[in-house]
Amino acid sequence: MEALALDLGDDWNQKKVSLLEQKEIIEDPLLKRISEVLKIPVEAFQNFDEEQAVNIISNTFIASDNATGFMYNHHSTFKPIDKIVELYDEKIELYERMLKEKGEMMGRLEKLIENR
Repeated sequence: MEALALDLGDDWNQKKVSLLEQKEIIEDPLLKRISEVLKIPVEAFQNFDEEQAVNIISNTFIASDNATGFMYNHHSTFKPIDKIVELYDEKIELYERMLKEKGEMMGRLEKLIENR
């Protein structure tokens, strides 16, 4: 947490990061900044699924009763390409929505110009 606080800037400290972790909603500009600092896409935060994350971790690491560390499981169910395709599809949907909204806005502007 201290490293994140340092990377976020002078007005950040460990306590402020701890309070941030407890928030249900993080404002978009701050979320974007955190995303940049951690080098994690904003979508990864927005689409985070705790159950899926626990599943990925439990399928990736197996703890032994007497071990102090973890062992890698080569039979992970996590498929990075699936996540990449999912994020790509989401970006396409966002782009299509933006184009639709742009078209609607252009239509309204054209009507305003005609009515003058």
